[in-house]
Amino acid sequence: MTEETSRLDELAAGFADDLTALTRGVLGEDTPPFAALNMGKRVRVSPITADEKVHRIPISIGGEQVLSLMARYYCCWDGSSTFLATDQADFHLHYAGISDPLIRFEYVRGSKEPPGAHIQVHAHRDEMAYLLRLADAGRPKRGFRKRRLPRLSEMHLPVGGHRMRPALEDVLLFMEREFAIDTARGWRSVIEERLKLWREVQLMSAVRDAPEVAADVLRAMGYRVDRTVPLPRSSQDDVKLYWP
Repeated sequence: MTEETSRLDELAAGFADDLTALTRGVLGEDTPPFAALNMGKRVRVSPITADEKVHRIPISIGGEQVLSLMARYYCCWDGSSTFLATDQADFHLHYAGISDPLIRFEYVRGSKEPPGAHIQVHAHRDEMAYLLRLADAGRPKRGFRKRRLPRLSEMHLPVGGHRMRPALEDVLLFMEREFAIDTARGWRSVIEERLKLWREVQLMSAVRDAPEVAADVLRAMGYRVDRTVPLPRSSQDDVKLYWP
């Protein structure tokens, strides 16, 4: 194991501990812990079973477990090999005992089409199926869904791009707000603290993507901003802030 790999594993393990603190602070101390597992080029971070398979987090409403959440990250180095980056993240909400999820919050770091951050809803509407059939007819190069009814779950609903995408905290808040899931005492302060940290980390990433824009805003607010080193020139196509 190289020093770089060892450092990546160490950072991913710290991230796993943070996620454990988050989910236990919101859902209770019985929530299964997250663990970091090196998969080669990436490190998977998720609750796991004894045989290292991803373990869903049980979610209760009124004391009865009726939902479960599959929360899984694949971590890697960022482009500069300086910061831990999320290469892929999946949050799948399941009804108890049903393998097909109700809703999927997903992120794929290298994706522009479909959008890297998106939601997929597993439901059915005749009108939406009809629109998808029309779309297929207009995109022959993508192939036609012969003898198969299109599904709403095949649509990728964009949710803020690569920098302002939903986090696990947002998914937990969604479940509490919409389903009144059981929560631990003091859960809201845990969520608020973690959301603040997440938003600030993403803001810093956005500033690195567009430093001149950030500098202009700070100058307009009365700050003095001086650049002491030349900025590397990046193509807009390489800047994730502008990706869909």
